[in-house]
Amino acid sequence: MQLVKTQRDALLRPLQIVSGIVERRHTLPILANILIRKDGNRVSLLSTDIEVQISTHAEIGSGNDAAATTVAARKLLDILRALPDAEVTLSVSNKRMTLQCGKSRFALQTLSAEEFPTVAQAEQYGAQFNLPQKTLKHLLNMVHFSMAQQDIRYYLNGLLLVVEGKNVIAVATDGHRLAFSQIVTEQEFARQEVIIPRKTIIELQRLLEETDDPVKLAIATNQVKFDFSNIELISKLVEGKFPDYTRVIPKAYKNNFTLDREALLRSLQRAAIMTSDKFKGVRCMIEPGSLKISSTNADQEEAVEELEIDYAGDAIDIGFNVTYLLDVLNNLKCNSISISLGDANSSALITIPDDPNFKYVVMPMRI
Repeated sequence: MQLVKTQRDALLRPLQIVSGIVERRHTLPILANILIRKDGNRVSLLSTDIEVQISTHAEIGSGNDAAATTVAARKLLDILRALPDAEVTLSVSNKRMTLQCGKSRFALQTLSAEEFPTVAQAEQYGAQFNLPQKTLKHLLNMVHFSMAQQDIRYYLNGLLLVVEGKNVIAVATDGHRLAFSQIVTEQEFARQEVIIPRKTIIELQRLLEETDDPVKLAIATNQVKFDFSNIELISKLVEGKFPDYTRVIPKAYKNNFTLDREALLRSLQRAAIMTSDKFKGVRCMIEPGSLKISSTNADQEEAVEELEIDYAGDAIDIGFNVTYLLDVLNNLKCNSISISLGDANSSALITIPDDPNFKYVVMPMRI
């Protein structure tokens, strides 16, 4: 039975959308596959890793009948990428899928569609609201780099999303630094907070586009759903209690200065060259009118950078993991940043001048 008859790119696009979450190795072999359902001209593609599920559809079906099968996602994707942009057909017979393009022909093993495990949708969603795609993408981009990776405190391996009043807030932390970003909407919400897994956030960043087209968010007690551009992404939520970010963000620091983001970034990048792989520490000596950045390594090599700053506060000698500073500076797109400090043992607060919607807190380290 013929499933699909279309140009290569018309099949490749939806396949790329759903293939991102498919792992090459699974305890359940069928999870390396994608589910392909055909109903007349409409063909839907679905993938899942049990935690996250992505589906999309395209009008690329052949014939009026209905059919369903599953096939290895990566193999199909690799074959399509290697083919020229010409007409391709997919057909299924005797538990094998045949892909034909010009004089190229591939036979792939299939597994039964009935055995494919799909994520059950929540019966009831609490908060439901729309955001422009570029607004949600911006919100995630401002904090994603602070998420933990494989931390034993599993609730840090994700992003906290809070809706309250007219605010949508995103917070991420790995215990050493914390990023906070919020947007103000025209809608009003009852307070709800959920922790979205790291993998889901990475997929959303890949799939969301810089457009004003809407994303429909629906939050349930144990899952969250995103609908946009013919894509439906359903994700389980991370259980656990996220740290109280309002207590982590410092207030009323008296030592403040503003400087050029690009100049600080370049200085830190140069100083980072002289740090050792394990010990990524840089020393910052802040005095009235000057910021001196230095780093050393096990071979007694040294780098020193000096920047002029408009500062008249206390003299502070403080150390930081340079990676945490580079992450935020690379991620921001503003011209200048503000830095607020307490003393050598207190965390530093990085903000954007005249923008109260972003805050980045980084803990000091002993140098």
